[in-house]
Amino acid sequence: QVQLVESGGGLVQAGGSLRLSCAASGSSFSVYRMGWFRQAPGKEREFVAHIRSSGGITLYANSVKGRFTISRDNAKSTVYLQMNSLKPEDTAVYYCAAGIFGEYVYWGQGTQVTVSS
Repeated sequence: QVQLVESGGGLVQAGGSLRLSCAASGSSFSVYRMGWFRQAPGKEREFVAHIRSSGGITLYANSVKGRFTISRDNAKSTVYLQMNSLKPEDTAVYYCAAGIFGEYVYWGQGTQVTVSS
């Protein structure tokens, strides 16, 4: 069992930056692929980025590529999402998730990110 708690959301002006954190507790953090997802009002939840368990391989949605960076610190059982050059369309609730064997099985409760124009 893994518990995930996101933090770092807030209100920022367009062009600004935020860093989200997701702290994990419970089972071995390092075995999980960690992902960030987001859900805007009235829209489906969408993939943002993921990072493999070793931290060596990352993948990004085209909409955030070049602006967002995912990283992890296995010693601290934490995954981060550095978000730069934020746009109003990045406004959403951001969720982290832990996955194994191709499926995300644990989810956090989310943190709100609001980007004003």
